[in-house]
Amino acid sequence: MKTSVWALLLCVLNLQAGDWPQYLGAGRDSTAAADEKAVAGDAEPEVLWKKELGTGYAGPVAAGGVVYVCHRSGDDMLTEALDAQTGETKWKHSYTTDYRDSFGFDNGPRAVPCIAEGKVITHGAEGRVQALDAKDGKELWSYDTVAELNSPAGYFGRACSPIVMQGKVLLNIGGSGGAGIIALNLADGKLAWKATAHEAGYASPVAMPGAAGVAAFFTRNGITVLKAATGEVFADETFRADIDASVNAASPVPCGPGRLLFSASYDVGCGVWQWDAAKKSFENVWRAHDALDCHYSTPVAHEGHVFGFHGRQESGTKLRCISAADGKIVWEAPEGTPGGTLIRVGDKLLIVTEDGELWIVKASAAKYERLRADQILRRGHRSHAAFANGVLFARDAEKMIAVRVR
Repeated sequence: MKTSVWALLLCVLNLQAGDWPQYLGAGRDSTAAADEKAVAGDAEPEVLWKKELGTGYAGPVAAGGVVYVCHRSGDDMLTEALDAQTGETKWKHSYTTDYRDSFGFDNGPRAVPCIAEGKVITHGAEGRVQALDAKDGKELWSYDTVAELNSPAGYFGRACSPIVMQGKVLLNIGGSGGAGIIALNLADGKLAWKATAHEAGYASPVAMPGAAGVAAFFTRNGITVLKAATGEVFADETFRADIDASVNAASPVPCGPGRLLFSASYDVGCGVWQWDAAKKSFENVWRAHDALDCHYSTPVAHEGHVFGFHGRQESGTKLRCISAADGKIVWEAPEGTPGGTLIRVGDKLLIVTEDGELWIVKASAAKYERLRADQILRRGHRSHAAFANGVLFARDAEKMIAVRVR
């Protein structure tokens, strides 16, 4: 991401360089700040601290020397602020939740919190959105998307990670009465607008790269591009599987000015769309099947290529590199894995696999090269990690770990 864009984001969010304040990082592109130190890849990661947690797939965020994470203990939905250097609890907020996963999976929260203008915005699996004071955890406002807009639980509960744009908290909740996508005022939590009849997916929205105030969603139905301030819909295109038992879960991937890659499994495939600011249109550039069909993990782009996990998690996935220009497969890793998530730090990829390993892989189209693989977590978890000031913050179903990547 260009320095000027980073500066604008940090100014708007009142954050510091190197923070990871929301899902997929400050630029919502799985990329660490440009001034992060390079990762060598030949040294064992240093464990700084470990912290016991409750359940949940919600990954952490980091801002201003504090790590924020949502998890669940019994019937309590917890938001906890931890000292980034020690893991000690600074404050904890809780409310009672009655969500139960209909498939018997994890009952904890799924959505990654968002830090904006001194507030921690959370979205619980039961449908409650709240804003907490980042300094002390005091609740500033809350909004019940089920009571107000009949947001359905879907297959695995509400999971959209909030994004803040134009003073609005944007979410795909799949509510009734044209409330597929909504915006809440960041200041007071009141409903600002609602748009579309789209069902909620498991992907989270991103800001259109190079287009101020334009947001892109990958809902259960497909692709929606709209104006963040008002909800005016610019583009709406179906892009989903034919079968009902399917999800769109990987978020849109910024891969150039006005360009986003969308990808899904279940025989959907991937493709790149281009935003035209003059026409206010979003047109497909290319589509490919069986190139990078992402089940839940969001890929990352770098120097004209996209790196990500191809295939369904249940049957095993493969790390691939494809061309962002046409979807051509450049290389595929020989090692298989049940799945994983990616963060790019300079010319390296930090990959946390569902086997609990931290892989360090070169972010190069020349060839696949894995430099290290270290066990840092228990197996069987799929939350996204955060990376801030040289430290990876990752979690499983029992704990969070802070690892300095040297």
